[in-house]
Amino acid sequence: MSEAKVYERDARHLLVVDDDDRIRDLLKEYLTRARFRVTAASDAAQARRLIELLDFDLVVLDVMMPGEDGLSFTRTLRNRAGAAGRTPVLMLTARGESGDRIAGLTAGADDYLPKPFEPQELLLRIESILRRAGSRPSTNRILAMGACAFDLERGELTRDGEVIRLTEAEVSLLRQLAASAHDAVDRMDLARENADATGRAVDVQVTRLRRKIEPDPKNPRYLQTVRGVGYRLAPDL
Repeated sequence: MSEAKVYERDARHLLVVDDDDRIRDLLKEYLTRARFRVTAASDAAQARRLIELLDFDLVVLDVMMPGEDGLSFTRTLRNRAGAAGRTPVLMLTARGESGDRIAGLTAGADDYLPKPFEPQELLLRIESILRRAGSRPSTNRILAMGACAFDLERGELTRDGEVIRLTEAEVSLLRQLAASAHDAVDRMDLARENADATGRAVDVQVTRLRRKIEPDPKNPRYLQTVRGVGYRLAPDL
């Protein structure tokens, strides 16, 4: 793989949306190994919150999901103004009939890949879509938390302008909480996205993040515990 190709993939941010935990995790792992930046969502509602916060170069979207399906989500996305409404969409579905492909393309998808599929074909289709779409300017979004600021696109936390080191798990957790800023997020939903069956790893990450963000970690202002539910990120307005 050439250095140019690696750099190009490193700069591309993909959103994977699938309600099947196993498939979602496999897609995220494979595409991350292919040197893309990958964020995952388990349903259309979570995907919509992430799109409000982050810029994506492409959405890899399951069609058959409980609640809002991929077709409806794509139609809604295409009705958005600005760059977000033009985000390319690659649909994945277990239904590969011509009528289903037509429905997906009519809804606004850029391509349609039936399941099961070869990972290499998925990668080639993604690269083809990205080539056609060209580059898109980044509009980084920053969450302010007192003396700290979190750059959602870069996954970078600073305090008074100085970078504070975060682990990959901590970046992922902050992004998940930011997607529902000021709302409580179920602890086990956070754990599920981090392959943490017990939720204990999430608790450890929250404790570490409080030490990095909070003026008084024992009385958190920004990374709050919601008893009986989980956690809430409350950045400055």
